[in-house]
Amino acid sequence: MAASVREKQTAALRRMLNLNAPPPKNSAAEPVWKVLVYDRFGQDIISPLLAVKELRDMGITLHLLLHSDRDPIPDVPAIYFVMPTEENIDRICQDLRNQLYESYYLNFISAISRSKLEDIASSALAANAVTQVTKVFDQYLNFITLEDDMFILCNQNKEHISYHAINKPDIMDTDMEAIMVTIVDSLFCFFVTLGEEPGFFTRSRPFQRPLFVLVDRNLDLATPLHHTWTYQALIHDVLDFHLNRVSIEETVGSEASPAGARPKKKNKKKYDLTAADKFWQKHKGSPFPEVAEAVQEELDTYRNQEEEVKRLKSIMGLEGEDEGAISMLSDNTAKLTSAVSSLPELLEKKRLIDLHTNVATAVLDHIKSRKLDVYFEYEEKLMSKSTLDKSLLDIISDPDAGTPEDKMRLFLIFYITAQVPPSEGDLEQYKRALQDTGCDLSPLNYISLWGTDPRRPSSPCLDTSHSLCLPGRLFSRVMNTGSQFVMEGVKNLVLKQHNLPVTRILDNLMDMKSNPETDDYRYFDPKMLRGSESSIPRNKNPFQEAIVFVVGGGNYIEYQNLVDYAKSRQGKRILYGCSELFNASQFIKQVGQHQYLEPDACSYWEPVEVKFLGRPQ
Repeated sequence: MAASVREKQTAALRRMLNLNAPPPKNSAAEPVWKVLVYDRFGQDIISPLLAVKELRDMGITLHLLLHSDRDPIPDVPAIYFVMPTEENIDRICQDLRNQLYESYYLNFISAISRSKLEDIASSALAANAVTQVTKVFDQYLNFITLEDDMFILCNQNKEHISYHAINKPDIMDTDMEAIMVTIVDSLFCFFVTLGEEPGFFTRSRPFQRPLFVLVDRNLDLATPLHHTWTYQALIHDVLDFHLNRVSIEETVGSEASPAGARPKKKNKKKYDLTAADKFWQKHKGSPFPEVAEAVQEELDTYRNQEEEVKRLKSIMGLEGEDEGAISMLSDNTAKLTSAVSSLPELLEKKRLIDLHTNVATAVLDHIKSRKLDVYFEYEEKLMSKSTLDKSLLDIISDPDAGTPEDKMRLFLIFYITAQVPPSEGDLEQYKRALQDTGCDLSPLNYISLWGTDPRRPSSPCLDTSHSLCLPGRLFSRVMNTGSQFVMEGVKNLVLKQHNLPVTRILDNLMDMKSNPETDDYRYFDPKMLRGSESSIPRNKNPFQEAIVFVVGGGNYIEYQNLVDYAKSRQGKRILYGCSELFNASQFIKQVGQHQYLEPDACSYWEPVEVKFLGRPQ
C-alpha cells in the first residue's frame, strides 16, 4: 500500500479520461478535447477526487449525465463512465443509433456481462457505428474514496445495502444474496484498484500482505450514536456534509422581517473540503476548540499581511522629493513587489479562512444551542464506565439541553453500554421522560430486542487503559468577546487517546494478541490449502498494514479513532472502509424503521457465508 487509495483511484480516473492511455508527462501539451458522460454512480466517484478545473485541464469540455437530454456533438469523442445496468446499456445503444459523437470510449464502473456486451455490439452493427466504438473497458472503480485512507461502497441506492436492509428480521435469502454480491463486487473493485487483491501474488513489493478485517456494525452500536467534538465528525453530525461537500443555510439580509411578512428565503452556501485545503488536512481530526482557535489565528495573520500591503501602498504614494521619502520609497519597493506577487496566494488564503469561519460558526451555533458539551461529556463517561456526576433523567428532562433526537441518542448509549439493564420500573420512567420531550421510541424498541438476543456482541465500551481527562464541562464557557472565536478554558482541556471497539479489535489482530474478544475470529489465508482454515493464523509476525471494513455502515468517529491509533503506532498503516457512511441522525432513523419480531423468530443474527469473487478472465 505504497500509494494511498485516493492516489490510486485518481490515477485510474486520469488514465481513463486520457482515453485509457497514460497521461502526458508534458503538462503544457494540448489535450484532446472530449465529452464526459456519466451516470449518478460515476458522478459520485469522480466528484470527491477531481474538480471541474482539473477535468477541464484534461480536455473535458462538457460533463453530462447519461440520462439527460444531450445534443449531438459529432466531431468530438465521448468518454462514458457508467454502471453496466440494463437501463444504461439501452441508453448507450440509443446514443449509437443517434450518432451523437465522433467516437465512443465505453468505461464500465464494474465488470459488464457477456450478454450486455453483445447487446452493445448488435446496436453498433445496426447503427453502422462499429468503428466508432473505439474502446471498451472494465474499470473496477465501484467505490468512493473520501480520504487518503477512507472509502465507502456507494452513495446511490445505498438503502439496498444499509444497516436496515441487512438486519431486517424478515429478510429473504435472495435479498441477502443480492446484498452480499453488491458488497463483494465493490470490495473486489477496491482491491483491484489498490493492487492488493486477496489471492493474487504479483505484488511489486516482496513485503508482508496486508490484513483485511471484516466486522459487522452490530459489534458496536454505541459509537454511531455518540456525540463528538472533532472537527470533521462534528460537521458530519450537525451539518449537511455529503461526499466532502458541506452545505450551510444562511438567511438573506441581516435585518429582521416585519411582523406578518413572509420569512426570508435561505441561501445555501456549499463548500468543498478537499485534500488541497491545508487547513482542513491539518485540523479535520482536531478537537473543535483547537480548530476555532486556529481559524482565529489564521484570520489575524491574514489581517496583518493585508495591513502591510496597505501600508506599503500608502508609502508608494508619498509626495515630495526629500531624501527621507525617497529612501523610504526605495527600501519598500522590493517589499511591495513581493507582496503583489504573493497576492493570489493571499486571496486563496482569505477564501479558505472565510470557508472555515462560516463552517466553524455554524458548528458552534449547534454546540451552544443544543448543549452538545453536556452530551459529549456524559456519553464519554458512560462508554468508559466512569463515575457520573449528574442524573440521566435530569439531562433528558432539561428543556434547554438538546433536541429530542439528542436525548434519544444519549439514552440508547446508556442502554447499550449498561452492564445491568435498567429494571422494568426504571425503564418505564425513562420512557415517560423521553416521550414528554417529544422522542420517538421506535429506536428503543429495536435496541431492546437487540439487547435481549443472547447471540449479540457484549456491550461495547471504550478502552479505559487510556483514560479521558475532562477538567470541567466542555464548551461550558463558550463565549464571544469581540473576536470570532474565543473559548475560555479550552487550554485546560486534555483529551487522551482511547480505543473504540473496532480499533481495539484491530489492535489485537494486527499484533497477534490473545484476547477473548478476538480469539474466536476465523482466519482465512488464500495461501493455505483448501479446508485448512483455522482461528489461529500461521503467520505469527505482527501486521504493519491493515484494511478494516464495516458491514452495515461506518462513521467519522470510528475513522478518526483508527487514524489516531495509527499515528500512535509508528509504521502501522490502516485503511478504513464501510458499506455506507451515516451520521447519528441517519442511523437512528434506520434503527427506528425495523419491524419487531420475537427473538426466536429473528434470522438476521445468523452468520452468513463470506464469498470472494474469482479473478476475471
